[in-house]
Amino acid sequence: MMSAGSSAGNRWADVQALIEKGTIMTIDTNTLLDALDSVISIPLIPFNGAAIDFAGHRKNIAYLMNNNQLSDNRPRVISLAGTSLIHHVSLEDQVRLIDIAGQEMGNEGVLMAALVPNPISAAGDLIAAFSSLNRPPDVYLIMPLTGTYSPEGLYTHLLEFADVYGSQYGARFLYYYRSPRDRDCIIQLIKDSPHFIGVKIGTEVPDVTPFVDALGDDKIVIWGIGDRSTAAAELGAKGHTSGINVFVAKASDAINNAQRRGDYAAAREMEARVDPLEDIRFVNGRAYNYAAVMEAINLSGFEDVVGGSGGPFNPRVPPEITQQIEQIVADIRDLH
Repeated sequence: MMSAGSSAGNRWADVQALIEKGTIMTIDTNTLLDALDSVISIPLIPFNGAAIDFAGHRKNIAYLMNNNQLSDNRPRVISLAGTSLIHHVSLEDQVRLIDIAGQEMGNEGVLMAALVPNPISAAGDLIAAFSSLNRPPDVYLIMPLTGTYSPEGLYTHLLEFADVYGSQYGARFLYYYRSPRDRDCIIQLIKDSPHFIGVKIGTEVPDVTPFVDALGDDKIVIWGIGDRSTAAAELGAKGHTSGINVFVAKASDAINNAQRRGDYAAAREMEARVDPLEDIRFVNGRAYNYAAVMEAINLSGFEDVVGGSGGPFNPRVPPEITQQIEQIVADIRDLH
């Protein structure tokens, strides 16, 4: 593993020297696609001041693994992505976080790692580093690209990227769709690349239909904006991401169980119970997406999960929001 004091220019040199070729994924793609038709839990990364609470992170992963109420003995799916503040975490710490998650999960769950493609070379370095772990990720989520780019450039470079790292490391990819202008190029990318197995929709419910129609049954379309996911499921989305599953695992699991058996009324009943917390998370352009979950954990008094004191650019919520969350926690604490 790289040393904490490595410079930007050579911080991955020691990792690269250890890797002659990547670890090929052991879950076949069809099994992986079915496993992803589930709750994809995105546990927040707890911070203690400016430092990551790695022990707290381990505890959160253990909670998720020990409280799996998915139907038919399905595996828990855990991802370090949006709610986890992955954009604000160093590459070295991302490797350590994934390593801890893999240690806790073993072969009992499906592990997803987010890749921020800015720059794209850093995303490649992360795949190489992750692949050297005893328990590497099963699938990678390509986060939205920032900065100036064209849809055609996105298609070309991600197609090349997936070919290189899919061939060398056996990596499978999902794309996180957030920009409507890129839709046609992203659909073509997923259709053209055998290494892209699907998409996570992060825009609006109507956007599910064009992807489902274009990609068919060989790829997966996942709803990516929280547990209020039944409308998307009715249009053909399979599975959904959840930032609150680390707090109320029973709720998210019940929603997915109901959707898989086609009981959308039951799914909506459970959605209604967590709707007030989701409202706060997504207010004002998702301003409290992270902080509301942290506050709920802290207010709950539960000792098997850790919220922390606030992450980079995500302090604790204002006092008036705390009061609202306190009542919400009292109403849904039975779903923990």
